[in-house]
Amino acid sequence: MVFALSTTRGGDSPTISIADARAQSDRSKATVEGFITVAPGTFASSTSEQGFAIQSGDAGIYVSMDTPVDLAPGDQVRVTGTLAEMSKLTVLIGDASLVEKLAGHRLIAPQATATGNVDEDAEGRLIKVSGVVTRKVVGDLPYGLKVFINDGSGEVQLFIHMRKSRPLVDLEKVDIGDRVEAVGLGFQYGDIYEVNPRSPADFVELIQ
Repeated sequence: MVFALSTTRGGDSPTISIADARAQSDRSKATVEGFITVAPGTFASSTSEQGFAIQSGDAGIYVSMDTPVDLAPGDQVRVTGTLAEMSKLTVLIGDASLVEKLAGHRLIAPQATATGNVDEDAEGRLIKVSGVVTRKVVGDLPYGLKVFINDGSGEVQLFIHMRKSRPLVDLEKVDIGDRVEAVGLGFQYGDIYEVNPRSPADFVELIQ
């Protein structure tokens, strides 16, 4: 998995909703506010950058950053950047100087989503899926590992990123037929929609 990124920057813009920003064309500049759902650098093993994700209401977006910023899940921020696509993932290209930490704090609850419904509407949002593992764990090193699950509505890919050369989630005991529950960011890589867990706590193997 290798992400490709290209965009240009524009002028000043007023604050708009994340949903409205997502509807803008590539290379449009936007300022949005939201709460951190994915800490900076969590997905660096595949994206090769130090981005984070924010959400407000039912809309979320990934903010791509060249350098990390000191933020944690629940922090409220205002970000100005340029809309672009990163391997077909809608992103806001930001800069540390254009990220403002606000006074609010809220941990966004993941929305339960059928495995077959992880699509463009789920992209950028924190979601929760559960289902039966349908294939052996697939390696995509050094970027991460892939797990495929299905709740009967359609198969979805969970992408487990790496941290210090180790997967964020220990998958050594996960096998076909196991039932698992995962929280993560609705993500897109190329034509594939997936769920990206953020930490070991986001992945639970359920007792049959």
